[in-house]
Amino acid sequence: MARLILFNKPYRVLSQFTDESGRATLADFVRVPGVYAAGRLDYDSEGLLLLTDDGALQARIADPKHKLPKTYWVQVEGEPGRGALAQLRRGVTLNDGPTKPARVEEIAAPALWERTPPIRFRKHIPTRWLALTLREGRRS
Repeated sequence: MARLILFNKPYRVLSQFTDESGRATLADFVRVPGVYAAGRLDYDSEGLLLLTDDGALQARIADPKHKLPKTYWVQVEGEPGRGALAQLRRGVTLNDGPTKPARVEEIAAPALWERTPPIRFRKHIPTRWLALTLREGRRS
């Protein structure tokens, strides 16, 4: 039977078990041998990460060819207009090329756990939250 671990990856932790630069990794939190992350979150992001010892399951979740949807909650500065949301829904061009269209919904500010650093609150600049659902992120 496959071993599955749901891990809430903290901010400034790599989604891998080793790092030559000495940054925090999964090994600092998960002491279960033989499990690997099914996907990844950036070093400066946080959220749910699945770890498993089932290589086929790990590949099914992580390999872009399967195009599994992944949803991210994103805090943005200002109030995104219809044009900005429509652009995300069509796909945007980044430095390394165009992205595929995303599903974008405005959401209420989520109730989140205590975090370091804390969620950013600006007295004079409004922020909004979006649920951004991506499949394989690049156009071919």
